[in-house]
Amino acid sequence: MHGKICVITGATSGIGLAAAEALAARGASLALIGRDRARGEAALARVRAAAPDVRAAVHYADLLRIAEVRRLGADLLATYPRIDVLINNAGALFQRRKVTEDGLEHTFALNHLAYFLLTQILRERLAASAPARVISVASRAHEGAALDFDDLNLERGYRGWTAYSRSKLANILFTRELARRLAGTGVTANCLHPGFVASRFGDNNRGPFHWGLSLAKRVAALSEQRGAETIVYLASDPAVAGTTGGYFTRSKPATPSAAAQDDGSAARLWEMSAKLVA
Repeated sequence: MHGKICVITGATSGIGLAAAEALAARGASLALIGRDRARGEAALARVRAAAPDVRAAVHYADLLRIAEVRRLGADLLATYPRIDVLINNAGALFQRRKVTEDGLEHTFALNHLAYFLLTQILRERLAASAPARVISVASRAHEGAALDFDDLNLERGYRGWTAYSRSKLANILFTRELARRLAGTGVTANCLHPGFVASRFGDNNRGPFHWGLSLAKRVAALSEQRGAETIVYLASDPAVAGTTGGYFTRSKPATPSAAAQDDGSAARLWEMSAKLVA
């Protein structure tokens, strides 16, 4: 990874930070994307501790806002003459329905549209840097989910887990369509299930859900470092240099749900997403 520049969203905690540390130790230069400045400075210190000679910087943006994603993309393009790896990792689960300033449901806006838009903004730079890679963090939570194209904003019957599982299905469909559109450019696109990880994920919620999740993390969760392993594998391993459109778990190819393999849905989601961020 020496000489490679990696952009990582959600990089100031959890598996994003663990992946940043591992890639820095392999010689990569890093653009860490976060929202909180205190966590950003702490993350930068951890990365530098893991690799004292690393070239790394933190860029701040609220990825719930379309204007902020556009500003971040422009900042990255102005700062980095090449981008070798884009890791779309930032995400959250919201038990209660909230709407952004753009009128978008929070889960869909953060977990899918931010992936979609930032990748679109950086797409030409990635192609100019080829061979390059786009990695998106999905989840086994997509299993059993189905997109309602008449209600992508979940205005009817909102449930936090339903919103989250649909967003993770969207991540896989996005990856499939992105891989198709990038064919022949030298840029690959893959996604992954990181496992159930003991991170800050879900801590933004309160009540029984928060307590149950906290207990489960203590009992059954992977470490952040273990959870980041498949991200690092897809970002750096020569074995997957030519692999695209795949879904991985434990650094091995896996088969997503039938809904996640529907190329018609992937194309439809792409077109609708493009209109929503226009």
